[in-house]
Amino acid sequence: MRAAPTRRGRPFRTRLRLTAALVAAGACAAGLVAGPAQAEAPRPDGHDRALRKALRELVARPDGPPGAIAVLQRGRDVQIYRAGVADVKSKRPPRPGDHMRIASVSKAYSGAVALQLVDRDELRLGDTIGKRLPWLPAAWHKVTLRHLLQHTSGLPDYTEDRDFLELFTADPRREFDPRGLLDFVADEPLLFKPGSRYRYGNSDNIVVALMAEAATGRPYEELLRRLVFRPLGLHHTSLPRGHRLPRPYIHGYVVEPRGLDDVSDSVSGSAVWASGGIVSTPNDLNAFMRAYAGGRPLSKETRKQQTKWVKGSSVNPGPGRNEAGLALFKYTTRCGVVYGHTGTVLGYTQLAAATPDGKRSLTFSLSTQVSQGTPKLLAEMRKVQEDFVCALLRH
Repeated sequence: MRAAPTRRGRPFRTRLRLTAALVAAGACAAGLVAGPAQAEAPRPDGHDRALRKALRELVARPDGPPGAIAVLQRGRDVQIYRAGVADVKSKRPPRPGDHMRIASVSKAYSGAVALQLVDRDELRLGDTIGKRLPWLPAAWHKVTLRHLLQHTSGLPDYTEDRDFLELFTADPRREFDPRGLLDFVADEPLLFKPGSRYRYGNSDNIVVALMAEAATGRPYEELLRRLVFRPLGLHHTSLPRGHRLPRPYIHGYVVEPRGLDDVSDSVSGSAVWASGGIVSTPNDLNAFMRAYAGGRPLSKETRKQQTKWVKGSSVNPGPGRNEAGLALFKYTTRCGVVYGHTGTVLGYTQLAAATPDGKRSLTFSLSTQVSQGTPKLLAEMRKVQEDFVCALLRH
């Protein structure tokens, strides 16, 4: 039986854990019609019972998350799977309308903004940092929007910079100027020639957002609202600067042998901004990924460019084998292919995926961070994720 939770907000080796959590997070428009009916009653088959059992067993592990919720949608039919609790104090279960940090899935949203601007001829995939953001280091000027979206830019990752980490760990709730995050690595050269290698990182999507702002003269937050949130009816999705979450929310925890630490509001969203700061709900995340993974906001040509794949990342790998497109990943599982994105940050782990036509979708959310620092839990989680993908693709 899991140890009783410790008092919320108490120091819990905060400095080291927050630093590791942030680094791990980086190392990984057709509107919708009225929402489909959602069902909690099990389907009368063994597959459904097996999914619910797998989710319960994941939560029951000594190192498992206190809560888990998955939304599986085929057409207009929605099934909700959940285990554990959203809050260990109230014991209430997680709900599809609860807020949560979606971590690096936020990178898909910056991709949605940038690629729609490409379709509007306000940006081009070949636009360089030198052209759009000439005040950034000259050594970075040949990096293109395409490189940034596919993580082949070679930019140094600001979340790995010592000065940034010292400020962040000294005060994890510190409000950074998102448009100044790259200053921490402005004196560093590229890690490799743009386009020659793949390396997942947080700096890329900060630059994507800045390029979108430079091209339109509008703040990135406004572009998100105009191009993504409003057209898709994402009324419970936001990009907050501070550390607080909208209520109600799924609490995020650090799981330790001696108990649980509630870290829901321990980190300022401004520290990761366009690269990992979005807050959403399982319902909204599902609606976004159905549209985005299904290519509905994009022209055929832009979609073709988005789905030119390169070998992906072992960080935040998701189910099966992954390949990287433009702000989108292709997951090849034993049962077939889905497109989507993963994310992990202190207190939360996310997978959002859909079939390439957007007709079937899945969100899979846990209330603790699962990463390469928790290898056994990561391996088990990936198995369960793949089981859900197989259920999604099953005829």
